[in-house]
Amino acid sequence: MEWSEVNKDDVTSNLQSLVAENSERSFTKVLAALSDLLERKCVADQRELERCKQELYHSGVLAYCSAALKLSPAHIEGGHASVTRMADILSACCVGIGPVSDTEGFRHQFLPSVTEHLLYLAHRLVSRAIGERKIQMIRLFRKVFDSLMWILRAYSHLIPCVLQSKHYESVQMTEDDEVSAVTLMMWYNLFRANSTLVSEMGNNPLTSVTDEVVYKMSSSSNPVIGGTAVKVLLLIIEQHRPCIRLLHKHYKGLQELVWKDWRGKGFDSALELLVNQLQPESPEKVSKAAWRAHQTRCRIKKLPRAVSALQRSFRAKRQRQQEDAERRRAEEELRLQVQLRRQRAIRQLRQRQLHLMEILPADQVARYLGEMENRAALLIQRVWRGHRERRRFQQCRYQLRQHKAAVTLQRAILSFLQRRRSRRTVLAPWKGPRGLTDGRRTELRRQIEDHVCLYPSSVVSPEGTLELHEKAQSMLQQHLATRASDRAQEQHRQALLAQINTDLELLLNAPSLKCVGREDSFPFLSRSAPVAMRARQSHNALLQNMRLPWWKTLGGEFSDPASLSQKDYNLDCDSLYLGDS
Repeated sequence: MEWSEVNKDDVTSNLQSLVAENSERSFTKVLAALSDLLERKCVADQRELERCKQELYHSGVLAYCSAALKLSPAHIEGGHASVTRMADILSACCVGIGPVSDTEGFRHQFLPSVTEHLLYLAHRLVSRAIGERKIQMIRLFRKVFDSLMWILRAYSHLIPCVLQSKHYESVQMTEDDEVSAVTLMMWYNLFRANSTLVSEMGNNPLTSVTDEVVYKMSSSSNPVIGGTAVKVLLLIIEQHRPCIRLLHKHYKGLQELVWKDWRGKGFDSALELLVNQLQPESPEKVSKAAWRAHQTRCRIKKLPRAVSALQRSFRAKRQRQQEDAERRRAEEELRLQVQLRRQRAIRQLRQRQLHLMEILPADQVARYLGEMENRAALLIQRVWRGHRERRRFQQCRYQLRQHKAAVTLQRAILSFLQRRRSRRTVLAPWKGPRGLTDGRRTELRRQIEDHVCLYPSSVVSPEGTLELHEKAQSMLQQHLATRASDRAQEQHRQALLAQINTDLELLLNAPSLKCVGREDSFPFLSRSAPVAMRARQSHNALLQNMRLPWWKTLGGEFSDPASLSQKDYNLDCDSLYLGDS
């Protein structure tokens, strides 16, 4: 190591010689030597730093530093700043010193004297904090209390010594808000750094601390002091629950006082927590707290399953997003390929057209260009008509559905009425009236004949009646003769209506032309060869008529597809450009 044993002995002997003088003139030299020594040891190993601190303690250097805190700053170079620096170095050497040979004397004699000298220095700084030097003295006072806090964090058994010190009481009796804020901040940092400190302090030190905090909070109107005091009380209550009974016993009305004096000063959240903690616990609140604790434990038990479910849902969502991104990328690639294929087809068509124009004679170029214009116009018209009909069909789709529903309802009602009518027309075997005998039947027939003879009809003569009877018989025979053909025609009409409804349903459920496939066209093909042939002829004739110039369609030459010759059906459709084909 760079710092050899010889150098160690030299530094130790030098410090011992300076300490032996025990004068105010050697104070500055001891301070400089200690500062240089600690700066070198801080970059070395931790064990070496502990050995150096132990040597300083055993050689009496730390005892000199502790006693030097009571020297008069007027005879020391640097004044109070040098003494404060010495206090800082002393606290750093006392903390982390490791095991010493005289542990009992170090913990119960040397450390209490160090805290007492630090409090003496703090009291002297507070008493000098007047006039223009107040800011500087408060800053040095804050550094001294930081050194004291550093020692109390490492050795909590010194807290009763601090609370019983007359110099600490003198500091607490100072009415300066900055001094009060520094002392409260020291207790706040101590309690926050060590969560078991409150329970280890005991009742008397804890009562002294709470008395100080409550007094500072009730006697000051500074929001810094109020906020720090509220935080200190919250830490005390959170770390030691029995302190609530202590606060209720010694400070009655503290809840109302805190809420009345400090509400709206910038720390309402901490204030509300303190007020809620200070409220007396009722059986209802205890049961609610127990229920909330039970719910919290149940949620903690379910937390692994919730985390796994959350991870599973996140992975599923991420997988869906990746699949969607891949699908969109594939669609984009397909769209680009289709666009490139379409551009390539257009380019090849243009090249063929240019090549054909080079081959054609000059007198046929105008004719060829006219045919190309007609084909382009026909293509534009066809696309526009298709777009218009599709848009019209989409607009009329709701009306078509209503019409389809009405037709279905009418068909159901008509079939129901037909069944009811057929049941009524079925004649049951005739049965005579019950109780009518042959004698009674003969008597009734005789009465009818007598009535007809007595009261003959004045409208129709007997000859007219016979003629009307013969006419009715002939009409009945004619109806019976034509009834079978009428029924066949009715069945044919019903079949045609059913076929029309089926075709209409197929058209409504048919996919759009962009996504139609070969299998989707099978329901629209006819199974009858003559019908298919006739449809093909009509389609070819319509195409031929559309290819004719406009001036040839004025005379109405196109009247019947059968009037066209067979050679007109075989159209050369390869020269037409149909989209991607």
